[in-house]
Formats: sequence, C-alpha cells, structure tokens
Amino acid sequence: MRNVQILIKRVREGFEDFPLPQKATVGAAGFDIYAAIDNEITIHPFERVLIPTSFSVAIPEGYEIQVRPRSGLAIKYGLTLLNTPGTIDSDYRGEINLILIHLGKEPYTIRRGDRIAQLVVSSVIQASFEEVQELPDTSRGTGGFGHTGR
Repeated sequence: MRNVQILIKRVREGFEDFPLPQKATVGAAGFDIYAAIDNEITIHPFERVLIPTSFSVAIPEGYEIQVRPRSGLAIKYGLTLLNTPGTIDSDYRGEINLILIHLGKEPYTIRRGDRIAQLVVSSVIQASFEEVQELPDTSRGTGGFGHTGR
C-alpha cells in the first residue's frame, strides 16, 4: 500500500478551523468532506445545488481524486452527486465544489459541517488513441445493452 501526499490549502475566510478531509475508519477508502456553507440550504426533490468545501488541493501527477456520494445519504434521503464519480485532475488548483442532487421525496436540509461526500485518491494510467480502419474481432462483437438477455 502506497501513501500519496496531497497538499491541501484552505481557501475560504471563516473556515480556518473547519475539518479537512478525514477518514471515518482505519479501513475506509474515502475521506469524508464537509459542507462549507454559512447558512442552511434546503434542497428540494430533483433540485441540484453547488456546495463549496473550503479547500483546494495539489494532487501529484499520475493521480486523481474521485468525488463520490456517501451511501448513507443516498439510501436514506436520496441525496447524491451528479457526474459521479467526479474527477479532480492533478493540474486543478481551484476550490473543490460538489454538485449535489436530491432524488428523494421530501426536502433535505444541508447544514454547515455536514458530511456530504467522500474523496478517493486513485492512480491514473496515461493512454493515447490510435485511429485505425478496423478493430480486432471479439466473441461479443458489437453486442450492446441487454445483448445477453435477462
């Protein structure tokens, strides 16, 4: 197991003592992140909101951070993230913000310091595309959605 160091910088006034990303348990893959808001935000069914986190990061080249929903919020309240998993690239230096969407039936209120998502550090394999006239055949071929039946 590798330990990758991620540099982190606080970027919002009034959040100097705000919790930085942290793991809830020793075996957790993700770091919980918190809503860096001054006032409560009530999100209604099928509404989406942008939630700041109060920090930016410097990710080493060859890595990304994936932003993922918290499973408890998803199952209990229908709160999840759009563009999941979101990718934070190694060359991005702006504040990390989260696009939340509410898929539940009742309004949900987000409060300052609520754990609303998680970050997972992942290695990235660099690739390139080569244009060709034909692709090699496989037993599946072009069989797509539902091609194997129920």
